[in-house]
Amino acid sequence: MSETVERHEFGAEVGRLLDLVVHALYSDREIFLRELVANAADAVDRRRFEALTGAAPGVPEGAAVRVVPDKEARTLTISDPGIGMSKAEMAENLGTIARSGTRAFTQSLADAKPGDRPSLIGQFGVGFYSAFMVAERVEVTSRKAGAEEAWTWTSEGKGDFTLAPAERAEPGTEIVLHVKADAEEYLEPIRLRTVIRKWADHITVPITVAEDGKDEPANEGTALWRKPKSEITAEGYTEFYRHLGHNFDEPWATLHWHAEGTVEFTALLFIPGMKPFQVVEGERESRVRLHVRRMFITDEAALLPPWLRFVQGVVDTEDLPLNVSREMLQATPVLARIRKSVTNRVLSELKTRAKEGEGYATFWENFGPVLKEGIYEDTEHRKDLAGLLRFRSSAVEGWTSLADYVARMKEGQEAIYVLSGDSTEALAKSPQLEGFRARGVEVLLLSDGIDAFWPERLGSFEEKPIRSITQGSVDLSKIGGEDVAQGEAADVSKLVPLLKDALKEDVSEVRATDRLVDSAVVLAAPEFGPDLHMQRLLQRAGRDFGAMKPVLEINPRHPLVRGLAAKAEAGDVADAAGLLLDLARVQDGDTPRDPAAFTRRVAEALAASLG
Repeated sequence: MSETVERHEFGAEVGRLLDLVVHALYSDREIFLRELVANAADAVDRRRFEALTGAAPGVPEGAAVRVVPDKEARTLTISDPGIGMSKAEMAENLGTIARSGTRAFTQSLADAKPGDRPSLIGQFGVGFYSAFMVAERVEVTSRKAGAEEAWTWTSEGKGDFTLAPAERAEPGTEIVLHVKADAEEYLEPIRLRTVIRKWADHITVPITVAEDGKDEPANEGTALWRKPKSEITAEGYTEFYRHLGHNFDEPWATLHWHAEGTVEFTALLFIPGMKPFQVVEGERESRVRLHVRRMFITDEAALLPPWLRFVQGVVDTEDLPLNVSREMLQATPVLARIRKSVTNRVLSELKTRAKEGEGYATFWENFGPVLKEGIYEDTEHRKDLAGLLRFRSSAVEGWTSLADYVARMKEGQEAIYVLSGDSTEALAKSPQLEGFRARGVEVLLLSDGIDAFWPERLGSFEEKPIRSITQGSVDLSKIGGEDVAQGEAADVSKLVPLLKDALKEDVSEVRATDRLVDSAVVLAAPEFGPDLHMQRLLQRAGRDFGAMKPVLEINPRHPLVRGLAAKAEAGDVADAAGLLLDLARVQDGDTPRDPAAFTRRVAEALAASLG
């Protein structure tokens, strides 16, 4: 065995990569520990597999990946009793990223039976170089299983490395990081355990961290999602759900499956039984965790669309490498196929559970507003989501679906009618409903913030247009039902132009309507443009909607309107016109244009009636 220390230049691609890895590619320095632990666990798995064929000695009992911090020497050591590397493999795997030991080994397993394959985690490749984010020098000593000689690879990450003979009693690999002054936090045992628990908790190879001369366990070591469903109890699922999302409730639904085909992965997902804090107003990104061969990669892979962001859990695949950047991960077509499959599976579960009564109602009350966002922004799944929607109604108790609404539509009814506002309770008392309720025509009451936006995007359901009852004129005469007219209708042909002239700064039109029963007036939006609720939202947001003035509709059969129609001959309706408009605004939950003037006019009217 040669005693000469050999100096080598890094492969051309490594020279360019090192600076990128250290300064740009990783967004979090602690990732280095994930990568090195992954490589160590992979090496143990490989040795176990090769021991089955007699190609390597077996793994010692109690084999573990050891992480040993030394504050005095300012070193961090990661050691494993794995397959180890020969001199040539060290030069190839640590000096170039053109090939990967793990990838080459995986290829050799193409014909192996699924049950005989080890779980391959990590690769001596790009991830290894992340060590230079925290280390000013890295030493790797390794002895190949079945060989007698060992070698040490050393580099400061500045373009070259050395290889020298070494001594190692047992097969395996030991990596020593000479930690930079600004990375001494990674010499604290508690910090190391926290990082390992976060990134590698479910690697099945035990990982320990040395503290006060004793190796303390740092990972759980069991990937629950990899177990057959028959071996997991309901309590086991709940415990994992609570650990995963720091929850206290029980999951409303648990989805656990293994997908095979164009892409292979295992998923364990949960729909919470309670609404998490700020599920609607907070972050809109899905936080389902992506694992590769049990190794946690990221919870920012957007494995589900924003409108399913309430779903929690893990997706673990064999078909992705351990990527060094989230940006690179997002670009891979494998991830796109996983996203599509996982989204469809969750939708399928919701469709099945939607057939339940109270059970689905619980889900809808928690997450219905979030699901509605998909109607607005996701053209691909819009029709699927429409069948999952539930609403309060002017005609039935509890929640109802669009399909049930269509089944109850009156003869001659051509549209699905909706009314949007700030609260269901206020909407149920709205004068906008009077004519519909009198004719037995059902109206869906929409009180979520997103309800101002999605109906226009959906447009229709089962070829029935969705229409806001506050937008445009609604002709109820075509809809079958009893005649609801009460009292004689006044001739308002002279009153309407007078009102329109008096209110020309505030309304776009004044017209008679047959959709009121007890109220004198009501507001409507023009045929085109936002409905009244949307206009109020825009106004609150400080948005100027200019010419989108409301329409004032008057009830010719109401005593007040009949009285004004009689006065129209004299043309003295200016004060009454303003009062009518303010009454209509108050009915819709808005404020009078001039509250003080409105109060004065009401007081004067009361005084006159008492006189």
